[in-house]
Amino acid sequence: MNTKPALDVADARSIAAAAEAEALRNHWAVSIAIVDDGGQLLWLQRLDGAAPISAQICEAKARTAALGRRESRIYEEMINGGRTAFLSAPALDGMLEGGVPILVDGHCVGAVGVSGVKSTQDAQIARAGIAALSAR
Repeated sequence: MNTKPALDVADARSIAAAAEAEALRNHWAVSIAIVDDGGQLLWLQRLDGAAPISAQICEAKARTAALGRRESRIYEEMINGGRTAFLSAPALDGMLEGGVPILVDGHCVGAVGVSGVKSTQDAQIARAGIAALSAR
């Protein structure tokens, strides 16, 4: 039987704290979601001032990145490039930049999704959160 790493609650807390710190350092009001490799929610937080819809968008971005095993931005780029058929992909409703998969030893163990500022800034926050795993 194969084995692979998995996120635990301590990992989610570390990721969330680092992502929140990056957002606060830049004065960005965002929502942050962390999901497992199956796209199931492990963590959700909406910082003060973040729009209510950002909580739903960040979770969708995270789920898309986890299930697709790639950044959600890739789907957005494909759609913007004319491959509109991806709009009908099942279970991928967060095809906007800001969802980043968490890769450990070549395995996707989950993803972080962020929403609330420019999409490149959302992704910056997600990557800052993921970087906390390697610092542990």
